[in-house]
Amino acid sequence: MLAVSLFWRIFALNAVVLGAATALLLWAPVTVSVPVLLTEAAVLIGGLAVMLVANAALLRIGLAPLARLTRRMSTVDILRPGQRLAVSGHGGVPALLRAFNDMLDRLERERATSAARALSAQESERRRIARELHDEVGQSLTVVLMDLNRAADRSVDPDLRAELAQAQETTRASLEEVRRLAHRLRPGVLEDLGLVSALTALTTELSDHTGLVVRRQFESGLPRLDDQTELVLYRVAQESLTNVARHADASHVDVSLAGHDKSVVLRIQDNGRGIGVAHEGAGIRGMRERALLIGATLEVSTAPSGGADVSLTVPVHGTKG
Repeated sequence: MLAVSLFWRIFALNAVVLGAATALLLWAPVTVSVPVLLTEAAVLIGGLAVMLVANAALLRIGLAPLARLTRRMSTVDILRPGQRLAVSGHGGVPALLRAFNDMLDRLERERATSAARALSAQESERRRIARELHDEVGQSLTVVLMDLNRAADRSVDPDLRAELAQAQETTRASLEEVRRLAHRLRPGVLEDLGLVSALTALTTELSDHTGLVVRRQFESGLPRLDDQTELVLYRVAQESLTNVARHADASHVDVSLAGHDKSVVLRIQDNGRGIGVAHEGAGIRGMRERALLIGATLEVSTAPSGGADVSLTVPVHGTKG
């Protein structure tokens, strides 16, 4: 039905042009001699040019919705929901536009469902790896450290004692790194003490580990958030701060958490090199997927200081806690 409707639409546009040209030939005092005179040829060529221009203009108007559809198809991103084409009228082209909008609805629902499963599996794997790091690797390193301590106490050779002391320091540093990795994979403080305490611990660790100056501003009395929403906020903050530490070349970063009208906004601004015109990487797209999981909006722009500005707006419907 769509092909037939579009066919008749194009046919009607061409029929208008050809009908107008035929009427002009019937009623206009124009004759064609044999052989054709120069003035007659000029009139015929001019008439043909007018017909072609009129036909092109009418076709451009008639097929404009398809041009809009083509542009939207080349720019649509299902990680940015709500991008739809305006539909009006009846017939083949509006039906095509409605089908495209319906397809976007379906893709966004399917993407949200698959992202929820993938992120749930990812968090489960993070917890498993964190437990193994803490329970197995951490305990093994602790045993090694205790053995080195005993060997150093029993040793009478000063050179050997110095080597054992160096091995103790290396083992102790490795144990601390394993614990830090386990903490990043499974933020126990988030489960035990809540979001604000977890963000405070995260920013403190970042400052101690990298030397970056972190300025915090966390409001009290924020609306109550469920566990999944708090985890998304924490992971977005973690990914953003990791990007700042690795790529931004910044000297300080501002982290704020504030409650607004029916929403909670997490904002991270740095004074680094900014995002420029580079394409979004896996980290930012991963944050967008997490935001979609809870119906939040993620915006990445340039901060007034020239660095990156990451803002996550989470709609809430609960009471203040």
